[in-house]
Amino acid sequence: MTTHRIPHRIPALLAGAAVTALLLTGCAAGDSSGSKASDGAARGSEAFPAPDAPATEVDGDKAAADHLSTFALDVDTASYGYARRTLADGALPDPSTVRPEEFVNSFRQDYERPDGNGFSVTVDGARTGDDDWSLVRVGLATRAEDEESERPPAALTFVVDVSGSMGEPGRLDLARHSLDTMTDRLREDDSVAIVTFSADAETVLPMTRLGDHRARVHDAIDRLRPDDSTNLGAGVETGYDTAVKGLRKGATNRVVLVSDALANTGDTDADAILERIDTDRREHGITLFGVGVGSDYGDALMEQLADKGDGHTVYVSDEDEAREVFCDDLPQNIELTARDAKAQVAFDPETVADFRLVGYEDRAVADDDFRDDRVDGGEVGPGHTVTALYAVRTRPGAQGRLATATVRWLDPDTRTPHENSGSLTADALHESLSTAPARFQVTATAAYFADVLRHTGHPLPDTPSLAELADRAHDLADRTEDQDVRRLAEAIDEADRIGGPDRGR
Repeated sequence: MTTHRIPHRIPALLAGAAVTALLLTGCAAGDSSGSKASDGAARGSEAFPAPDAPATEVDGDKAAADHLSTFALDVDTASYGYARRTLADGALPDPSTVRPEEFVNSFRQDYERPDGNGFSVTVDGARTGDDDWSLVRVGLATRAEDEESERPPAALTFVVDVSGSMGEPGRLDLARHSLDTMTDRLREDDSVAIVTFSADAETVLPMTRLGDHRARVHDAIDRLRPDDSTNLGAGVETGYDTAVKGLRKGATNRVVLVSDALANTGDTDADAILERIDTDRREHGITLFGVGVGSDYGDALMEQLADKGDGHTVYVSDEDEAREVFCDDLPQNIELTARDAKAQVAFDPETVADFRLVGYEDRAVADDDFRDDRVDGGEVGPGHTVTALYAVRTRPGAQGRLATATVRWLDPDTRTPHENSGSLTADALHESLSTAPARFQVTATAAYFADVLRHTGHPLPDTPSLAELADRAHDLADRTEDQDVRRLAEAIDEADRIGGPDRGR
């Protein structure tokens, strides 16, 4: 987690920023007027802008883009799910598998939804017990999914790992149960194909319109049996070949990879695997959805495949989680709202001295590439929220604007770019975390927990002990009556019981 120290900018640079703001008002595509932000956060119409040009030299000093933070949107949650599974098994997760953004994005949020396609932008924050340090939350939300709406049909190619390691309980048996249940929930006009892989890959069911053929799909699922080694590269390549052969115009075409991602045969590197299917992935817009299973799990490989395959990952450890992923999330969020979505947060150097983004290291984007639509961002569907949490140190006596968040995305059909912004002022900060809204506190609790588990040596401001954090989480679970928050509290309890790294005060 890198801390960015922001130098005071000289007047000439501030004048340049004002000119940039005027240019942005007239030239930015889509709606950049700003959206409502909760709890007194200011609207974006007078925001300190995300610049559309690189920094320039002023009086011999670089007017650095140090005040900018840019990242691709990420709706992955696999890291948090795998951490909970590891803790339940009585061990601490490997710090390298802990991605704080995936902890934070595992919980419902309170953001206002936009009326149409695109994103709403919410920016809010709360002061901490550390002098001049606050936590600032940037929240992005797409429109809610309407279960009765006429979504496009889906063409889903399931690439199922049937290697020997998948024979353990909670792996292939869980995948079969999940696919059977999901098949009954998909619509008549949806299509399904199934590819299996172990030492080699095989298409066991070509793209099949459900209609009157659900029994055929169930038969193919029931025949799935564990076999040999794990040639994940062959599975992905055959999966994309099958998806292209069954490509349906006007449909959402997606490859769904179900695996423990413990590749040991053939290509085992994400770049090498994706290079083989790059043309199909880009030309046909086929996204990759990774579903991780198993107590031993190749987290890094699955995460890289999904990030670079224009998709996202989840992790399931039991039938309840599998039912939620396959029967609720996947069928309802087949449609895409945004492609190549990126966010850029501009911190005003007159009011902010330091900041650091919690997580998103693997999703960082160069500041100058924010408006370069050739640069990959994240794919987001309806009903999603994306949250980024920052630790921010304000300058003494800071007043006025602190930060402006801008999200940019492409229409999934026309590739037309759009933007929207929201901002936050110093007087809109809550005086403490305890006075912030409950959902803000859940975000902070999840971020603190992830930060403690990966023990980077740069703790978040005012980090509590695990015992204190568990108490907060249990209180929040009672207040929100949210079972997901209850499970968070139980996971923190387990980490504390095991004796996890504790940087509390």
